[in-house]
Order: sequence, then structure tokens, then C-alpha cells
Amino acid sequence: MGRVGSPPDDDVDGESGDEREGSVWHALGLTIASAVVWGVAHLATGRRIVGSLLMALLALVIGGAVIVVLDFRDELKQIAVQSDWLAGIIGGILLLALVWSAVVVRSYVIVRPNGMSVVPRVLAGGVVVVLVIGVCTPLVWAARDTYTLRDTIHTIFRADQAKPPVVKNVADPWKDKPRVNILLLGGDGADDRVGVRTDSMTVASIDTHTGDTVLISLPRNLQYFPVIPRLRKRWPSGFTGVSAGDEGLLNELFQDAEDDKSMMPGYDKGRRGPALVSEEISYLIGQPIDYYVLVNLFGFADIVDAMGGVKVHIASDILYGGPEDGSAPTGVLKAGNRKLNGKQALWFGRSRTSSSDFVRMGRQKCLMKDIAEQADPQRVLTSFQKLAKAAKKTISTDIPAEMLPALIRLSETMKHGAQVTSLMYVPPQFQNVRPDLRVMHQAAARAIAESEDSGSTPSATPVTPGATADPSASTDPSPSTDPGTSADPSTSASASKGSGQHKSKAVSLTTACG
Repeated sequence: MGRVGSPPDDDVDGESGDEREGSVWHALGLTIASAVVWGVAHLATGRRIVGSLLMALLALVIGGAVIVVLDFRDELKQIAVQSDWLAGIIGGILLLALVWSAVVVRSYVIVRPNGMSVVPRVLAGGVVVVLVIGVCTPLVWAARDTYTLRDTIHTIFRADQAKPPVVKNVADPWKDKPRVNILLLGGDGADDRVGVRTDSMTVASIDTHTGDTVLISLPRNLQYFPVIPRLRKRWPSGFTGVSAGDEGLLNELFQDAEDDKSMMPGYDKGRRGPALVSEEISYLIGQPIDYYVLVNLFGFADIVDAMGGVKVHIASDILYGGPEDGSAPTGVLKAGNRKLNGKQALWFGRSRTSSSDFVRMGRQKCLMKDIAEQADPQRVLTSFQKLAKAAKKTISTDIPAEMLPALIRLSETMKHGAQVTSLMYVPPQFQNVRPDLRVMHQAAARAIAESEDSGSTPSATPVTPGATADPSASTDPSPSTDPGTSADPSTSASASKGSGQHKSKAVSLTTACG
């Protein structure tokens, strides 16, 4: 198709660049090779210095990436949640795409034959354009995902502007803090529902050195509970709600604060509810609450679907839909080891048909544990856009973005053999109506102390699925550890003389969830 008749115009090492025969297919072959290994076309045309430098640069980029992935995984995870680093990574990826495209185009320019007719020239140009697109597409997608991650972090981890939290030691926030307590709230907000009720309320109390965690759960129907001191004048004998007809349940408090800014002055709407619930639960269990995470349970199903489902153990059939007495259920989750989609996982965590709130609380904690353990990095990457979209609609928190690297480090500690135990404030161990504040404080303190004691799992004897629901039928001091059974999870308890309530120990979540 012609001869290359001119010397190389970037022959910086002084070589003459001999004329040689060449076809358009030969030129395209060298261009494709240069798209894979930079510098091939330059070396083929005698441009050894430039070709060698391009190869060295590519080797440096690839080698550096491999070293970072293999030897600096923990650091990479922490960098991946820092806004400034993510902005730099986006710029770096786009710069790499630009350089790679320039290498491909330049490679073709220096090897294309002279005197080509119009048709071969257009076809060859089209092939080069396709090559450039092929090179740039994965890099642009990577930049887009990185931007999505940065935007998701900005959307979720934004503090209330009226009460921004202060992180005194960003590099090591756990230096003088042996435990961090995070309140996990599950809200039922949806387009067809008015307001939000927090039907799931669990405090994750985490040892910042070992990762050992105690999950302390409060029932949604805790009633007439003592309120924080600053609201005592309004409810001197326990919370009774804000208007006639209210039942005075703990899950009403969130929306009451959202509707009445006087209950949480100085906070923006959307932050008043979780802030007051955090303050009240801290008062009830006698432990400080550092941060909260609120998950919209209806959007939660989208997260599970984006993960590809979640595997759970179901101790006994779970009926859902229809009347709460189970007389006409619309569906059944069969007992056994099952993989649930988003809708099924939502029912697993929310159904109390032919069951109770207290049994449901146990299932919710097992579901949280299963999702945390089964979050597959490959699945997260392949479904990243779906996960990010679902997360932005579903999750809100007051955790500041500066805390994310430290929390990532803490989560890695938790994955390496940390013990997870569970304490539920359920009858008959605890009063559901007008609960005893002193007993609640003692139980939480005991559960945390046992978790910290020598790092061993607190003793607990799991109850056989299907055990009798008669509280007097067992003398085991620990609550039932079978969260999937339809029996009352309080089937194993012994009376504490003179206290009016029952003693309860935290139990191993691994044992409880089967």
C-alpha cells in the first residue's frame, strides 16, 4: 500500500530510521501491539530511546498497581474512603486514559504507510478510534465508579450543620477510647407511609482494640419508659406520646422529634429524630452513644438484591403477609439454610406473623451479621452503581467522613476472630412496660464486662428450636438463642429475687444464628 519514505520525526537517539516496506495491516498490527505494550511501534521504527521509555513507564504503572493491591490492601481501603485521595485518583485515572490514547494514536502515526488511498485511510482511522475507545472505556468506567464512591460518601457521611461532631484525633481516634458505641436504627419510611417508625434499634458496642462486639437491642414496643432528664417535666411518669391515642412506645419517639423541633432544639429536620432516639437510648442502657446509622428498611431490599442475595439459617417456617395471627399468610419462608432475595430478606427481618417483636429482634441481628459476613468484594464491584444508588436512598448517619479510615481499620479487626454477643431487652428477663432503669443499666454493663473479660465467649446454652414458650419451663439464665423459632425468645430465664425482673446474659451471636 506504499513505502515509509521519511525518517522518523522523533528519532531523539540520532538513528536515521531506514525506509522499509509496510502495509496498512502491518501498521495496524504494530498499533494494536503498542496499545497493549507501549513502545512496540517506536522500537519497530528504530526509535529505541522513546520506545524503551514508554515500556518502562508502562511497567512502572502496572508494577506499581500490583504492589499496591498486594502489599497495601489495608491502606488502600482507607484511602478509598477519603475524599481528597479519591479526587486525586479520579484525576490520575483520566490522565492515564489520555496518555494511553496518545500512545495509540502516535504509534499509528509513525508506522502508517505513505500514499494510502482514501478508503484504507478511513478504515485504518476507524480501527485506531476503536482501539482508543477500547483503551479508554475501562479507565473511564473506573473513574466514574470512583466519582460515584466519592459522591456517595459525601451524601451519606455528612454531619448535621447545626451540631457538627468534632474529631479530635483523626489519625488515631481510638487512642484514649476503649469502646465506640454505634446505634443502628431500622426505619420503616416509604412513599406510601406517613412518617418514620424505628422498628429496629440496636447498639453495637465495639471494643476498639479487639473488635469484640456486644449488640444491645431494645424492642420497638418498650412502653412508658423513663425519659431523659430534660424532658422529665413533660413526661414525669414515663413517655406517653405527644397526642391523644399515642401508645407511648419507643418507636414513636423518632417521628415525634421530627414533628416537634422543641424536643431537639438546634437540630435540622431529618436529624432531630435520630439525635433524640440516640440520647434516649443512651439514657436507657446507661452507655454513651457516639454515632447512629439509620437504614430505611424498604430501601434495604435493594441493597440485598445488589449484593446478589443473602444466605440465612431459618429455624422454623416464617409466615408473612396477611393478618398478624397467621390465619391467611401471603407467603412462607421455609425452614432451613436459604438464600433470600431483597424482598424475602426484608420479610425475614420484619415479619412477626404468628410470632412476636422479640423473636423478630433476634432475626434482625442475625440478618445484619450474615450481610456483613457475605459482602463479597467482587459482587460489590460488579454491582457498585446499584449499591451506591440504593445506599444513598437508604442510609443516613452522623458519622463524619473523617472517621471512615479509622472505622475501616476497626472493621478489619472485627473480621479477624472477633466475638459478637447479643443482649436483648425482652420479657420475661426485662419488663416491657415501665422498664426498670437500674436493671437495664446493670444488664448492659454486665454484657460489656463479660465481652471484655479475657476475650472468651460468654457462656450461653442455646435453646432447642420449638421449645416451649412457658417462661417457667426453663431455669437457664440466658435467653433463647434461636431467633428464627416462633417460640418466645425469653423461654429460658430464671427469676432474680427481689428485682421484679430476670437476670440475662449476653449470648454468642454465632451460636444464636445457627
